[in-house]
Amino acid sequence: QVQLVESGGGSVQAGGSLRLSCAASGLTYSSYCMGWFRQAPGKEREFVSRIDSAGNTRFADDVQGRFTLSKDSAKNTLWLQMNTLKPDDTAMYYCAAGRWRGFCPWNYWGQGTQVTVSS
Repeated sequence: QVQLVESGGGSVQAGGSLRLSCAASGLTYSSYCMGWFRQAPGKEREFVSRIDSAGNTRFADDVQGRFTLSKDSAKNTLWLQMNTLKPDDTAMYYCAAGRWRGFCPWNYWGQGTQVTVSS
């Protein structure tokens, strides 16, 4: 059974940085895609970033150049490095995963970690 556990959220001032971690179990990194979504109060959940089974990454336009994504298959961990944070980045961040099929079906979700950016 796939389990995803996020950590690393917190409160920072605008311009600061945070690194989120997603510890995964029950999946084979070589065949899975993983990524991050976020949901702000009163808004729908939105895509942030993902890495496919070949290691290719993709980012939402508003985080491109500020966020980076990496994974360590040996440690079964996915990291989201968030730099130059803005108040608009405030949201609950969720780790997600799925078996790569040329797209990512996002079958599995973590419980989320809160990120709050103050101005």
